[in-house]
Amino acid sequence: MSVPEDEERLLPLAQRWPRASKFLLSGCAATVAELATFPLDLTKTRLQMQGEAALARLGDSARESAPYRGMVRTALGIIQEEGFLKLWQGVTPAIYRHIVYSGGRMVTYEHLREVVFGKSEDKHYPLCLVTAEQPKCPYLTTYDTVKHYLVLNTPLEDNIMTHGLSSLCSGLVASILGTPADVIKSRIMNQPRDKQGRGLLYKSSTDCLIQAVQGEGFMSLYKGFLPSWLRMTPWSLVFWLTYEKIREMSGVSPF
Repeated sequence: MSVPEDEERLLPLAQRWPRASKFLLSGCAATVAELATFPLDLTKTRLQMQGEAALARLGDSARESAPYRGMVRTALGIIQEEGFLKLWQGVTPAIYRHIVYSGGRMVTYEHLREVVFGKSEDKHYPLCLVTAEQPKCPYLTTYDTVKHYLVLNTPLEDNIMTHGLSSLCSGLVASILGTPADVIKSRIMNQPRDKQGRGLLYKSSTDCLIQAVQGEGFMSLYKGFLPSWLRMTPWSLVFWLTYEKIREMSGVSPF
């Protein structure tokens, strides 16, 4: 039943434009999380570039011969050699990306969950939603599944404790499944290029994957995993706690 126009004007904005509201709220939560954890993302990327075997054939020994640094030494090195604020270098485009990316996927996921697939009467959600997400596929699905499992099967209620536990699980799963793809992406984006803009090291993502495994071993795909996990976990925690809270304050139902 449609709401009369006069009554609709009296409704809160979150009820008048629910999808737009959810997009904006998730963008705000993503901005807070990105600012809080971006130094770990920068450190992770620097670690992923260390010991890149494909550089050897170009005679580029600078990065190859540099002493290996762990997460802490890499972060301290950035501060000492480049300055403290360099830990946030590139944070502005990262925020823009997350506003669009996080906002879009949150709205899309909720639409698929509640309208396309539909939730059951006991508030369980269909597992086929896992296929609706991308490389870090079960990030939203893990949070959603763990949260509703805890609410339905334990004494915990839909509160900050449940949100925190669910976000920790989603951050861990996203890091385990997403780190290899992230390593490949970082290397392709940072490889040297010729005058035509073509990469000098890798022909494609598959070529980069093969060279990394053959030249450095399978575990090279998990370079930077620790800072990635340490970043994804607090990012997830900050994002979900912020998102759930501002939804509550704005009159939007819990995720």
